[in-house]
Amino acid sequence: MTSPIRVETGSDPALAVVTIDHPPLNLYDRDLHTALAEAVTRLETQKPRGALFRAEGKVVSGGVDVRDSFLPIFQNADVEAGTRYFAELVELGERVHRLPFPTVFAAHGLTLTWAFELALACDLIIAAESASFGLIEATVGLTPAMGGTQRLAQRVGQGRAKYFVMTAGRFGAAEMERWGGVDRVVPDGELDATARSLARDLAAGPTTAHAATKEILASLAADGLDVANSRTAGIAGKLFATDDLRGAMDSFVERGHGKATFRGA
Repeated sequence: MTSPIRVETGSDPALAVVTIDHPPLNLYDRDLHTALAEAVTRLETQKPRGALFRAEGKVVSGGVDVRDSFLPIFQNADVEAGTRYFAELVELGERVHRLPFPTVFAAHGLTLTWAFELALACDLIIAAESASFGLIEATVGLTPAMGGTQRLAQRVGQGRAKYFVMTAGRFGAAEMERWGGVDRVVPDGELDATARSLARDLAAGPTTAHAATKEILASLAADGLDVANSRTAGIAGKLFATDDLRGAMDSFVERGHGKATFRGA
């Protein structure tokens, strides 16, 4: 059986491209859950310099295959099983969020539930003009369970996050960009090239410094500004021991700005 998720490096081994391909609608089911966990494990193990998450098909995802994923839990009113399953989802989203290199998500069409939560776990979200987003779990009496509500609130504020989740609406790319829910909107025909170019540029950049940036922002989100400030010097100070910084400084002195080559060490 073909896996619903592929992890490929192609001609650029520094960049891992994670492709969701589970036709017809890329619905989240047991097979996709297993494949996503395996893909994240591969990223954690191989540690590329960057990752691009994308999808094949007309939509990024139509949501969750409720009958496959939840029906036994519904039928048995099994609180413990539901709690265990949601705990797995939260941890999976957190593992993506913690990856120590830049991650980019490309949304080309309808991006519902788990797919938008996965996007929110990434560092940057690039959307095509025709893309739309929704956390529609309320339509079946649930709430998002991969960390999407919390991460959306960090981006757009609690009021808009509540409105987004509680109304179970679908919101276009332009509106989400105005809110800060996505980072850039591009014409449909330019999405793939733009997302790949951005991901490649980040993967070619100072990934150790990028990891430090992610660590500082994670500290801010978890513990607030004062704690993040107290940790910044120690996190950033370690960069002075890296080959990347030393090489970039030498390059700047010899050739000027923007000529350095980074290797992540």
